[in-house]
Amino acid sequence: MKSKTLLFSLLTTVGLTTGFNANAQFGSLFQKAKDKAAQKASDAFDKKTSSTSTSPSSSTSAPKGNRAIVNTGFDFVPGDTVLFAEDFASVPVGASTKAVKTNGSATIVSVNTESGKWLNLADHATYKFSRQIFYPKHFTVEFDILTSADKISDIYPVTFGFVTDNSIRDYISSGGAYVTLKYYNNNDVSVDSEYLSKYLNSNFDLTTFTNRKMHVSMIVDGDRLVVYLDQTKLADTMAFLPTTAKNLYISGAMQYQNGAKAMVSNIVIKGFKKV
Repeated sequence: MKSKTLLFSLLTTVGLTTGFNANAQFGSLFQKAKDKAAQKASDAFDKKTSSTSTSPSSSTSAPKGNRAIVNTGFDFVPGDTVLFAEDFASVPVGASTKAVKTNGSATIVSVNTESGKWLNLADHATYKFSRQIFYPKHFTVEFDILTSADKISDIYPVTFGFVTDNSIRDYISSGGAYVTLKYYNNNDVSVDSEYLSKYLNSNFDLTTFTNRKMHVSMIVDGDRLVVYLDQTKLADTMAFLPTTAKNLYISGAMQYQNGAKAMVSNIVIKGFKKV
């Protein structure tokens, strides 16, 4: 009887122990499952947060490669009455043109890469028209500049603008209201006025016009000067006094290096009919 009681106690103890271990194991597995689910939820939240903070549509940053492109247009309108036009077509290559006067030489040349004929701008030479032009209050000027160079910085520099007289006594490197193409700096153009002590500098890539023509357009409207280089507006500013007389001049470079040259052609000056 005593042995049966002992056996019953042993079996009861084993059963309780086994049940306790089973419950413990189940609780452990259940806790692990809860921990794993919580970790997944945490990872998902972190991923979403990271994605939101680096999203291209975020208001704090613009997507790369989508910079806004600004279109400035080209609002130049030439005059309707021709006051002067010269493309040197009637002048033999190698001869001098009588259409302009200069303190240097005015030789006409041709270029294998461009059609037409061109006035070669000699160094330290200024060019004005042989015939006195009486400019109206409102007029436009257009011409082409062509360079020939191994590199554009071999030209130092080319200037054009307006002074009060039509004399060619001296070389004009800067005078009146004028534009300076600083080829030697590669991307430097200035539009200045000695009449108003105004000096404006602009960045404009001149290297792209190495051995290629560039079209110049200008508007003079009383005391205002507007300048475009190849349809890019560089200045729209007061440049003259109300009583300032105007005579166009173009000056060759102070210095050309390594055989570089600058030339002009297709000069057209137009006024506007009175309304």
